[in-house]
Amino acid sequence: MGMQEVDIREAIKQALDEEMERDSRVLILGEEVAEYNGAYKVTKGLLNKWGPERVCDTPISENAFTGMGVGAALTGLRPVVEFMSFNFSFVAADQIISNAAKMFYMSGGRFNVPIVFRGPNGSAAQVSCQHSHCIEALYGNIPGLIVLSPSNAYDAKGLLKTAIRNPNPVLFLENEMAYGKKMEIPTEEYLVPIGKANVIQEGSDVTLVTYSRMADICQEAAGELLKQNIKVELIDVRSVKPLDIATISKSVRKTSRCVLVEEGHSFAGICSEIGFQIMQHCFDYLDAPIERITQKETPMPYSKLLEKETLPTKEKVVAAVLKTLNR
Repeated sequence: MGMQEVDIREAIKQALDEEMERDSRVLILGEEVAEYNGAYKVTKGLLNKWGPERVCDTPISENAFTGMGVGAALTGLRPVVEFMSFNFSFVAADQIISNAAKMFYMSGGRFNVPIVFRGPNGSAAQVSCQHSHCIEALYGNIPGLIVLSPSNAYDAKGLLKTAIRNPNPVLFLENEMAYGKKMEIPTEEYLVPIGKANVIQEGSDVTLVTYSRMADICQEAAGELLKQNIKVELIDVRSVKPLDIATISKSVRKTSRCVLVEEGHSFAGICSEIGFQIMQHCFDYLDAPIERITQKETPMPYSKLLEKETLPTKEKVVAAVLKTLNR
């Protein structure tokens, strides 16, 4: 099998291009996806290759083009709708929550909504609170939505291809700060299954669970902890909903300790749900309370110093792991 070094941006573009090649029903909608080659250049060159009927620029009107995407999905197409920021999806919340997520149920299984909503989620560098909200816990609360959040190019490509082929609405959460992150991926086609976590590294002392850009911070923390001979088992959830609690539980039963890390807020967050499920499945195996590191309970500040203060950091993760180990 051949290999190629690509960043996350290129991996997503390859997934879109390959699925458009494979299935003529796949099309792309969103602001600046066509003429401008995408706000983050993810769709660069796709307009020239596939034409304006399949790569469609829209007005700044998320509610309208999201509704158009849902309607297109209901009538047999497979739209990929890009939000320039997932914060802007709030303008289209009624279309996502009331229509995309519920149509299959409300129609008694007669109407599928095969649509993918994709774009950057969470914080970037000093873009303040209206561009920095993590939306996975909010939409994860809605039955009918699949929520994916890859941390690397391999998963980004494989998961997006799987998402486009799925008959249900999928939220595909990227991160602006991670688009340039490179790795080697196969040149041949591959898929990554929905609902399956990835054990990034095995360890025996503590289970560290995270996803998206926080996987990089957790890897750095695991490296620091190894200097103290603490072996971390690092799990990248990558599929937030459905959640692979089986892989997480197996690890916690082995290590007896767990730290959860997410970029989103603590109250009713993804860590809250994972922590409760660990309690359900692994209560008798835990030798210490579960720790979690999340964003602090404030809208994202603009200040660079305050931005760092509110977000999870390597140092905060290391401290949480040491606390579970009574170090």
